[in-house]
Amino acid sequence: MNNSLKNIAREVIETEADCLHKLVQFINDDFVAAVEAIHASSGQVVACGIGKSAIIARKFVATLNSTGHSSMFLHAGDAVHGDAGMIRKDDIVIIFSNSGETPEAIAVASQVKSYGNQMIAMVSKPDSTVARLTDFLLCIPENGEADVDNLVPTNSTIVQMALSDAVAICLMKLKGFTKEQFASFHPGGNLGKRLFLKTLDLCQYNTAPSVVVEDNLATIISSISEGKSGATAVTDSEGILKGVITDGDLRRMLLYQKDTAHLVASDIMTPSPKCIESDTFAIEAVAIAQQNNISQVLVVSDGKYVGIIHLHDLIREGLV
Repeated sequence: MNNSLKNIAREVIETEADCLHKLVQFINDDFVAAVEAIHASSGQVVACGIGKSAIIARKFVATLNSTGHSSMFLHAGDAVHGDAGMIRKDDIVIIFSNSGETPEAIAVASQVKSYGNQMIAMVSKPDSTVARLTDFLLCIPENGEADVDNLVPTNSTIVQMALSDAVAICLMKLKGFTKEQFASFHPGGNLGKRLFLKTLDLCQYNTAPSVVVEDNLATIISSISEGKSGATAVTDSEGILKGVITDGDLRRMLLYQKDTAHLVASDIMTPSPKCIESDTFAIEAVAIAQQNNISQVLVVSDGKYVGIIHLHDLIREGLV
């Protein structure tokens, strides 16, 4: 039975993968025209569907909204009972329907046609009723479904998903959508933090332990202890970063130095420490820490010491 289930699973995946490979052949001038029509539209994209196609339409709307293209979802069943009033004159409507013959989808297409809005159909049958009513056609392969009885929307939905993703990415390209813009729509969660969080955002909440180059051992130990970061920066009298002293530096110094009374910070510090500018994305501090096998990264602004980021800060924010 285990082998049988494995074979079934593999056949489903292979079948869906085959459908996706076939979909590549459907990227044609009609696809380009549909994408350009969406890009040129001054209104929203209204994505409409019913059943499993409605779920794909919802996902398409979520993708467009997250990439700066205003969109909304309209359920085909609700549209024919009044919700089509959501559509405004400049909106462009895209109808998701595998067969293009679903009664609700036909009804919506007829409504939108009467409104005069531009309309796109994503269907597997180019001669279907919905396809004939629309202005632009996004065709998907007609392959049947992945189950033996051809009942469960699988192949049809996977290609709808892929084609709608292709539309969304093409629109991003046309708009010149940047990762900074994407970050502004995703301020929460790990993804947003990777694209939005700056080093200053992290270090400003930490203490900024520091000593000057002439400070003695007692002052250094006190600074490291009070800073609770396992290190202290070493600066000159103007605040320019000169080095760093870590717990490890102190331990190594004590192993080899018998007389410590005369030692000052400049004798113990590691000069030219790994640091990062305060306006840099915090995710870059992760790379510095990992590449150099260190737990602290010092933050500077034009050479002046600003603060310290500990590996624990990066882990807490989900950047590691």
